[in-house]
Amino acid sequence: SLLQEIEVYLRMASKRKAKDETKTPDVKSIESEEDEAIGKDLDLDKSGSDDSDDSDSSVYSDLEEEDEDDSEDESEDEEESDDGDASSDSGDEEENVDKVVKAKIKAKKPKEGKTKEDEYNYDSSDEEDIRNTIGNIPVNWYDEYDHIGYDLDGSKIRKPKRGDELENFLSRMENPEHGVTVEDPATGQKVVLSEADAEIVSRAAGNKVPDPGYDLYGKWSEWFSSDVMETPLRDTQESKKSFLPSHCEKQKVGKMVHAIKMGWMKPRPATQTKTEDAASKYYMLWQTDDQVESTMRRVHDPIPAPKMYLPGNEESYNPPPEYLFTDNEKMSWERATREGDKRKLPFIPQKYSSLRKVPAWSTFIRERFERCLDLYLAPRQRKMRLTITPEDLVPQLPRPQDLQPFPTVCSITMKGHNNMVRSLDVEPKGQYLASGSDDGSMKVWEMSTGRCLKTWDMGGVVKSVAWCPNSALSLLAVAVETVVYLINTGLGDKLVNTRTDELLSEEPDNSGYVPPARVSQAVKWSGPEESNPPGTLVTVTHFKPVKQVTWHAKGDYFASVLPEGANRSVLIHQLSKWRSQVPFSKAKGQVQCVLFHPIRPSLFVATQRHVRIYDLVKQELTKKLMSGAKWISSIAIHPNGDNILTGTFDKKVQWYDLDLSSMPYQVLRYHTNAVRAVQYHKRYPLFASCGDDNNITVSHGMVYNDLLQNPLIVPVKRLYGHTKYEDFGVMTIMWHPTQPWLISAGADGHIKLWT
Repeated sequence: SLLQEIEVYLRMASKRKAKDETKTPDVKSIESEEDEAIGKDLDLDKSGSDDSDDSDSSVYSDLEEEDEDDSEDESEDEEESDDGDASSDSGDEEENVDKVVKAKIKAKKPKEGKTKEDEYNYDSSDEEDIRNTIGNIPVNWYDEYDHIGYDLDGSKIRKPKRGDELENFLSRMENPEHGVTVEDPATGQKVVLSEADAEIVSRAAGNKVPDPGYDLYGKWSEWFSSDVMETPLRDTQESKKSFLPSHCEKQKVGKMVHAIKMGWMKPRPATQTKTEDAASKYYMLWQTDDQVESTMRRVHDPIPAPKMYLPGNEESYNPPPEYLFTDNEKMSWERATREGDKRKLPFIPQKYSSLRKVPAWSTFIRERFERCLDLYLAPRQRKMRLTITPEDLVPQLPRPQDLQPFPTVCSITMKGHNNMVRSLDVEPKGQYLASGSDDGSMKVWEMSTGRCLKTWDMGGVVKSVAWCPNSALSLLAVAVETVVYLINTGLGDKLVNTRTDELLSEEPDNSGYVPPARVSQAVKWSGPEESNPPGTLVTVTHFKPVKQVTWHAKGDYFASVLPEGANRSVLIHQLSKWRSQVPFSKAKGQVQCVLFHPIRPSLFVATQRHVRIYDLVKQELTKKLMSGAKWISSIAIHPNGDNILTGTFDKKVQWYDLDLSSMPYQVLRYHTNAVRAVQYHKRYPLFASCGDDNNITVSHGMVYNDLLQNPLIVPVKRLYGHTKYEDFGVMTIMWHPTQPWLISAGADGHIKLWT
């Protein structure tokens, strides 16, 4: 910016010099002769030829190079030369140039005896160069051309030849005026500054006032005098409106008077002028501002602003050597700065030989801003700090002894399977227990004694078993590979067993029903065959392996899960009509398990990351639960239907309140390995979870009818008894339908009854 100011000033100086030449009336004739005499030196392209002079100096620089002390002799020579030129027609051209230049110098510098010319005789408002008429445009637009502008006649002004670095070096070494020689950007010529101009440039470079004679602290001339004038500055006549009462103000005043009469508005009470106390007032002479009176301290209790930290030896411009950073310390400081770690100092100490070599502080603005924030955000009032112990933050939970009954001991261990037991289910009345194992067998046990009553060889891994909840039927659904067998166990009431055989022995009449192609390709219903296990009444063959079978609460519908079935992963079957349907047309992820709502017509579908709730009547998605887990393993529904439990393979058990949010109400992290199964009790406020850490956690989960009261979740017991087998622990659990008993099955092939 300083160089730009100098360049502008130099340009103005050259223009001022050119206009000084136009002051005297004799200059016009001299200029015409000068233009003819030294046209080559000005590089005026009047002839249109490409001839140019090698001179790098301008006429203005030639004028400055003349000796100022010989002005008297030059004027005499000029008069003699003028007389000689009038008498003789022949002369040397170079002498004419010298005469013209001397005449200009004489016109430029008048003698001391002459009167000073009036500075208002010429108009100085036009700041354009009289030689170059390109106007106020950037000169760099002419960088690609061989001329630098146009003169008054419209002819091109050729650029002077530029010297190389050697000529510049010689000029710097030999030319005493090299330091005060500048380039005129308008003409490209070299201009030698006068002593006054050089002094102005040096003062401007030193951040001083350019004019040495300017008085910064002179007397201020007031724009309006402080004396009261007898006549006003404006003598305009008053408008007629100023003499007429305002109608708007009359309406406003009328409304206010009416409001005061009606009592809507109360006028302000008149301020009573209090007579000042004649007694003189005394003040504490030596009391400082930070000492507050005791009465004010009781009311406000202010806090003084925080003080800044005083600088230490590290902030010194010449600190001791032990405060300077080594290379390792500097690298660690830079690494901490990049990574955002805590640093010992916010800057690197520097050492300078003197105070004047210290540069500007780079973070000065930031420090001032942070200081302003400290003052702005500083507390202004003292507040009593609350003393809170960590025990007070823990919710007050009831004691487990007050929440009985819940299972505490292992009463019966049922041994008979040779491999891990994957699935359990209890008969609706609680008398029998069915179990399916990887050894290809399914067993039915008596609950009260732990005795194995029947065993079926299913010919494959039994993935899921489920009793039909309809008490009028004695039916057990068993999923083996791609087939779901509906088996009459033959246990219990003989009348129920006989009725079950009669109902399912014949195929229902589906003469007018044609299943869709998607259903017919996925499911096939058939009656019993000789190769089927004994007691089989119906077989439902699927196109992919079945992982889970679950019944509707009324016992007519059951659903099967095929994880590899893509958009046909979930199939819903109707037992009374031997019909199936595919409820979903698009795959929303790999389905893990499904459950029917115990009361409402809803279907819960658990994929790897989400639980979706569908309305079976409206056939639409009603809610989507966001688990935030990587893989959901199991799901359970509270008997009331408003709360859901999910177990995940990343060691978490999540409790959802459907009336509250789609996010987990509470996340329980008391398992150290994958959670395999979660279950609610149908009658008692109990739920349990098991996992691969051989841990069965029994918890008290009370759900209140009051919607304003959140569920109470209290872990009450941890049960151990199973052993690990190939990193598998407890595979599944099941509650007794009427008693607070828990049945668990593990990878060791044992089934335990906890009471």
